[in-house]
Amino acid sequence: MTRAVLVSRSAPPTVTQVDLPEPAEGEVLVDVTCSSVNYKDGLALAGNPGVARVDPLVPGIDVVGTVSALGPGVHDVAIGDRVVCNGAGLGETRHGGWADQAVVPSGSLVVLPDGLQDSFAAAVGTAGFTAMLSVLALERSVSPDDGPVLVTGASGGVGTVAIALLAARGYRVTASTGRREHERSLRTLGATDVVDRATIADLGRPLQRATWAGAVDSVGGATLANVLASTRWGGAVTACGLAQDSALPTTVMPFILRAVSLLGINSVEAPLALRQRAWDRIATDLDPALLADVTRTVDLERAVTVGAEVVAGRVHGRTVVDLRR
Repeated sequence: MTRAVLVSRSAPPTVTQVDLPEPAEGEVLVDVTCSSVNYKDGLALAGNPGVARVDPLVPGIDVVGTVSALGPGVHDVAIGDRVVCNGAGLGETRHGGWADQAVVPSGSLVVLPDGLQDSFAAAVGTAGFTAMLSVLALERSVSPDDGPVLVTGASGGVGTVAIALLAARGYRVTASTGRREHERSLRTLGATDVVDRATIADLGRPLQRATWAGAVDSVGGATLANVLASTRWGGAVTACGLAQDSALPTTVMPFILRAVSLLGINSVEAPLALRQRAWDRIATDLDPALLADVTRTVDLERAVTVGAEVVAGRVHGRTVVDLRR
């Protein structure tokens, strides 16, 4: 039995004891030290069937901790390794990281680079991992010399980490946010300009003034359509979220008249080699002090409340769930 948050469609989320199965072939048991609160976790807490696909479910799409047992056929990690796992069905199709222990697929585990603290890895979490995947994709087409890069949803988890990562690589970053009270924090992370999200939230013309060399979008909907319409020739936009809408009301004009690329980011099913590359870059590019300034730490009980706040767009930065509390 392990202490965990349990979500059921017939009852409100509660901290209780959960019986975990033994690790099957290709799985390991992790003694969890930290997890985090993500948008998907908030949806799972609300019983959203698109996220919580099994019932009951332990939320937590991030797991950070130490390997304590190996299932059959596991050779890529060892007992005692400090590891991180993002996505991979955690908190969606299988019990996740809001528990003292978690059974996770070994093929999605990354052994933490030396010097990276568990709390830092959890603060990065899926949001920061997704931001890093976005930067890796974007920099294949856009260099810092090409012009300004826009980050939408800048006050959220993906946005805050994306700003810091892009600025560390020398990009000139414009942050789009609806919470102007966070402007100083966004500039500390590395944003050179901050714009109100209202300026791009309503659908505009299918082709607009060419402004951005590239963008990292976690909003979707009309915002993403406007970003595409205002991206310069040969630019690229990464898409990793749908906080505004899953629909994309755009035309082919940005793609065929300006050769703009739309790059989809999927952190859930990222292959191990890409996961490793992303975490290696996080270890070198992301200043822990910058992330600490936009991170808070809570226990399991408080995490349940924070999940709803994340979905409502009231949380700035990242929230770590410390299982050691």
